Amino acid sequence: MDVVDFAKHVYKRIREREDELAQLLVTGGPRDWEQYKMIVGEIQGLSFALEEIKVLLERSTDYEGFQETG
Repeated sequence: MDVVDFAKHVYKRIREREDELAQLLVTGGPRDWEQYKMIVGEIQGLSFALEEIKVLLERSTDYEGFQETG
C-alpha cells in the first residue's frame, strides 16, 4: 500500500466516523450536555483532519484525480 492509498483509506474511515457521530446527534443520542460537546468537538477535529488529508492528496505527485466519496 503506497502513501496515497493509505491516505485515501484513512480519509474514508474518518468520513465514516464523522457520519456516525452526525447520525448520533440527529437521533438525540447524547445523554447530556457534556457528551454533546464532546461529540461536536470530535466532529470538528475530524472535519479539520479531512480537509488536511484532502489538501495533501490534491498536492501529491501521485495524485490521480482524488474524488471525495460519500
